[in-house]
Amino acid sequence: MQRRAAYQTDHTSLMTARLHLLMALFCALGSLPGFAGDLPTTDIEYGNVDGLPLKLDLYLSQTKAQPLIVYVHGGAWRGGSKSHPPILALQQQGFAIASVDYRLSTEAPFPAQVHDIKAAIRFLRAQASVYGYDASRIGIIGTSAGGHLAALVGVTNESKELEGSVGGHLDQSSTVQCTVSLFGASNLQTILSQSTEQGLKMRVPALQLLLGGQPTEKPDLAKLASPVAHLDPKDPPLLLVHGDADPQMPPEQSVELAKGYAALKLSVQHVVIPGGKHGGPEFFDADRIGLMAGFFQAHLHKP
Repeated sequence: MQRRAAYQTDHTSLMTARLHLLMALFCALGSLPGFAGDLPTTDIEYGNVDGLPLKLDLYLSQTKAQPLIVYVHGGAWRGGSKSHPPILALQQQGFAIASVDYRLSTEAPFPAQVHDIKAAIRFLRAQASVYGYDASRIGIIGTSAGGHLAALVGVTNESKELEGSVGGHLDQSSTVQCTVSLFGASNLQTILSQSTEQGLKMRVPALQLLLGGQPTEKPDLAKLASPVAHLDPKDPPLLLVHGDADPQMPPEQSVELAKGYAALKLSVQHVVIPGGKHGGPEFFDADRIGLMAGFFQAHLHKP
């Protein structure tokens, strides 16, 4: 009986120790970037259009109430995905990141893409208390076509014309507090006249899919899709980064948007990378990540 009692005591102690170990393991997992306990952080459905699910990925950390950065991928509006966002180094700079998929132009023409991104932002605000980031401090960043869409979202804060109703949560705001556009478009009415021969090979078919025709054939839609056409004194701070040797997206596109901001005395920073092409490691090296982190820290600070 004594041996049985001793065995039961030892067995209970062992089980208790194992339970404590498991609890410690789950706590440790909960502190890892991109892990939120038993909550999903990948392929989170933020909306559904005619049976097509719209999804995003979250990259979180142990620190709560972080500002949130929404990343919009490029791909000439007709390709690309939310996977492997190139800005993940910003997670180590004190930001939560949401990488968003949206309907490509092969699935739906403009303005579906903007409707989807704004829907994702409304969803992210509605879920802030669940995941722990600060929904009052949201910035947006995009590359190439994603840079264009990010800029368009930024300059159409509170615009009913481009809000849409995808995903619901219409009681939430899709407003962003600042914008970063990396080698993105800003004026679809001038982009072809500024393009190189290589650029035209990319942009002509891409615009055909996005607008359902060329800008000269769809002037009103091309204007609606152009960030420069929506500027007003309430637009949020903007950072533009573009290579001066970009063969695909004319550097003049960023120049136009920077000039439009400056004319309204809005906060804008236009950084030109000498010899920079269309993307590449120089856009995400330590200097550029530091530049973006500083910009977001300055404009997503707590009031």
